[in-house]
Amino acid sequence: MDCRPGCGACCIAPSISSLGKPAGIPCPHLDPTLRCTLFGRPERPACCGGLQASAEMCGADREAALAYLTRLEIESCPATMPHPR
Repeated sequence: MDCRPGCGACCIAPSISSLGKPAGIPCPHLDPTLRCTLFGRPERPACCGGLQASAEMCGADREAALAYLTRLEIESCPATMPHPR
């Protein structure tokens, strides 16, 4: 699956620790057309390079993708994970 033009959800919703980018804030390498300026370059973070567009992640539109990725970010945040008893 190819990225949806004008989306950028995967560059906004999740945190990118290697860039110091918090969740919900656009990546500083996202251009005005919502494309990654580091795409295909060696300095692109490994977590970004490993992320592949999929029907499940991208949903029907940009809003669905943002909601899905935001939910994953919240569910994977150590501060929100239940503590073992």
